[in-house]
Amino acid sequence: MDSNDKRPQQSWVGTFSNAIAGIIEALKSEKNMRFHLFCSIIVLLVSYYFSITKTEWLFILFAIGGIFALELMNSAIERVVDLVTAEYHPLAKQAKDLAAGAVFVYAVLSVAIGIIIFFPYIQKL
Repeated sequence: MDSNDKRPQQSWVGTFSNAIAGIIEALKSEKNMRFHLFCSIIVLLVSYYFSITKTEWLFILFAIGGIFALELMNSAIERVVDLVTAEYHPLAKQAKDLAAGAVFVYAVLSVAIGIIIFFPYIQKL
């Protein structure tokens, strides 16, 4: 925030509750966020089932955390663009498409990480 921000200072608990409220709002309103949550739960269960290594857990957790973070940023960008203009504008479309593209790139990377980690375990079955 810049020095002209007139909002009162919040406690740590207040800032965390705002962040949690944002996550809950995204889960309620964003279909893709719910899809990522569903996939993440499946991946966590499969990871537990296969007893993956600590290093593999790190990659899985970074993939899951990264996709949630990017999806939240994508949703925030979409809302800001919608707030600024209700009319179609090519730059507004580009901003939304670029943010969605970032999520897509990370989702593809996450799938690749999953394949690299789980393929050897699946082969052993």
